[in-house]
Amino acid sequence: MYHHGMYHFFYQYNPRGALWDIGNLSWGHSVSGDLVNWAALDTALDPTAPFDANGCWSGSATILPGGLAAILYTGIDANNEQVQNVAFPKNPSDPLLREWEKPAYNPVIAHPADVPGDKFRDPSTAWLGRDGLWRIAVSGEVDGVASTLVYRSKDFLRWERNAAPLHASHAAGMVECPDLFPVAEHGREGLNTSANGAAERHVLKLSVMDTLQDYYMVGRYDDATDTFSPEERERGDDCRNWRRLDYGHVYASKSFFDARKNRRVLWAWANESDSQADDVARGWSGIQTFPRKLWLDKDGKQLLQWPIEEIETLRRKRIGLRRGTKVEAGALLEIAGIASSQADVEVVFKLPSLEEAERLDPIWLLDPQKLCGEKGASVQGGVGPFGLIVLASGDLHEHTAVFFRVFKHHDKYKLLMCTDLTRSSTRAGVYKPPHGGFVDMDIEEHKRISLRTLIDHSVVESFGGGGRTCITARVYPEHAETGNDSHLYVFNNGTDAVKVSRLEAWELATATVNVVGDDGLVAPASGATRQSEA
Repeated sequence: MYHHGMYHFFYQYNPRGALWDIGNLSWGHSVSGDLVNWAALDTALDPTAPFDANGCWSGSATILPGGLAAILYTGIDANNEQVQNVAFPKNPSDPLLREWEKPAYNPVIAHPADVPGDKFRDPSTAWLGRDGLWRIAVSGEVDGVASTLVYRSKDFLRWERNAAPLHASHAAGMVECPDLFPVAEHGREGLNTSANGAAERHVLKLSVMDTLQDYYMVGRYDDATDTFSPEERERGDDCRNWRRLDYGHVYASKSFFDARKNRRVLWAWANESDSQADDVARGWSGIQTFPRKLWLDKDGKQLLQWPIEEIETLRRKRIGLRRGTKVEAGALLEIAGIASSQADVEVVFKLPSLEEAERLDPIWLLDPQKLCGEKGASVQGGVGPFGLIVLASGDLHEHTAVFFRVFKHHDKYKLLMCTDLTRSSTRAGVYKPPHGGFVDMDIEEHKRISLRTLIDHSVVESFGGGGRTCITARVYPEHAETGNDSHLYVFNNGTDAVKVSRLEAWELATATVNVVGDDGLVAPASGATRQSEA
């Protein structure tokens, strides 16, 4: 949340270790002035009361009238049932909000009788309806149906459930971490979570446990009935058929309204893909992605996502490629001159022709991830694969490819974006799935496609088509761990040449992130830009 000039980040944290094997979850707490450099504070919430004795689980923060911050969170009570609790700052005038109080009257929402004890969690940021009542969304499985429940309150303390859920899915299994927020129909400015006018639409985001993916739908929210009407009804009520926020390795994302810059910011969690033994050796597990600004595309159906502008303050040494550089079939062009293990790369590819595009079997429309696995970067195509090779060892035995490939489908073209992890690491025990999604744009009309890739040691975040398709990957190149340099390339493994209209790459400086010295004071970081969120 943004509160009185500071950004606050609360996160699931086990103070006793890198794994969730001993102890119960607390809320970690960090603060920042710019969403880039962070200072760690003491935990905000710990499992110390009967209503959260077995863990302080996920929740959200809300700024109440007068500027008072409030936290709603799921507690696992002494009976191992999930209940919803509230907490307030012990000293509201403290700009860092270092201490939080949990009133003895908790829980404010008891466990409902029609929901299993372990399937009622994750209260959202609250919003005000036009009737003056607060509302929150909470995930619950009602009579076996994955539901997003709405609760209303006059005073933020006594809550009543709406008869009908905001959304229900008979097929999806348990959903969690709901997020309902407004977006402007035109422009890129964000809206306060309580905004609800004729010029706004709403986004409902849900995290699905059985796929570990985040899905969203744009639609209309009616606060008179607390119902949500999706824009793309043909996708059905199974949210696994909705659009995905990221086609890679993220989960349990959360957005907030940044009043400082009038924007909607999304932040997501990316867990590890190597072994638990590696987690223990590091002393931490799990990171946050680069924060992203969100806004509605002109088509009114999809969100556009882009790294917040503050990330650019880390840019240092810059290199480029001559405009109009032709990348012939089979070409591999090194972009040398920066330390590319911590870098920001922007490139625009121009496609002279689409005639050699491969035919697309319609079955692949349902599973772009599998298509990326079968047609990886090493599989020659017609128009593509072309893109970037990042975190490459000197002998190319290790590398991660981020690329596009164009297919012909009936009388139109489909643009596929992939991140290929097949050769990302030579280490044993690393999970290396294919990641991919289609880019919802008319490549025949534009004949060009943009790609921005942020590289941060074990993280590769890519934004295709101006943020229409996003892919986050976790990679663990062994050569980088042993101190060897990583290399950056542009490549083309299609039979048709492509051109680079623009390419700029920046070496990124290291942010200060939650690094605490022996004296207990925050010290500058020395390594990855994100290295101690657990």
